[in-house]
Amino acid sequence: MGPYIAAKHAVIGMTKSAGFDHATDGVRINAVAPGLTETDMTKAWKDDDEKWQQMISGVAMAKAAQPDDIADIVLFLSSDSAKFMTAQVYLVDGGQTAH
Repeated sequence: MGPYIAAKHAVIGMTKSAGFDHATDGVRINAVAPGLTETDMTKAWKDDDEKWQQMISGVAMAKAAQPDDIADIVLFLSSDSAKFMTAQVYLVDGGQTAH
């Protein structure tokens, strides 16, 4: 788990650093940090009801994200509506990190 956590924090650090460094160049740099998301990778967990209930019990919304939920924030960050947003990491986790 250590290397995984280190890699996640590296992405956060690079996002903040690059976002700051390139802000005056008109380049916005942000990252999206999704929580539990229903994908082919998590299908085995969902097929095991006990495991799935354990997984979603840590999510405040008591469900996993759908891929479109993640895509929606990426589309928003790519739009002019997010023109003053840079060097940030956006959690899309249904409140999992607040739990």
